[in-house]
Amino acid sequence: MNNILKKLEQDFELYLGSIFLSITSVIVIMNVFTRYFLKFTFTWAEEIAVGAFVWTIFLGFASSYKKKELIGVEVLVAVLPEKARSIVEVFTSIIITILSATMFYFSYIYVAGSTKITAALEVSYKYIYASIVLAFGLITLCSIYFLIQSIQKIFSNKKVKN
Repeated sequence: MNNILKKLEQDFELYLGSIFLSITSVIVIMNVFTRYFLKFTFTWAEEIAVGAFVWTIFLGFASSYKKKELIGVEVLVAVLPEKARSIVEVFTSIIITILSATMFYFSYIYVAGSTKITAALEVSYKYIYASIVLAFGLITLCSIYFLIQSIQKIFSNKKVKN
């Protein structure tokens, strides 16, 4: 049981994103079935499917960044000596921390001031937009962690475990 909770804690955004992807899939399949075979559609289905899909995208983005699975320009860094690579990693981490913290701040301001509601369900878009705030908050935390690792790597001779 402890292993399950630890794995869930480590990859919670991946599991939460999987739930939202499942919701999106079920609702889209249900709506296609009702449209073509029962000749009607649920007016709320598209709103929920789009909202769940937005959550899937931003949680996937945060998970990919955390696991260092995003596409990067490795060719330029690979030709540098080890010390120079570490310095580039520090600067990259600083830039990403600044950018993600800025996006976190502005997305929070945007969501906090949002008054837009969905057409069919009349639910606030804040529930959908909150995924942006959460994703950039997670990316900011991860980039700070990566920055600390990069700095430690510069001042030590051994490699820091990722």
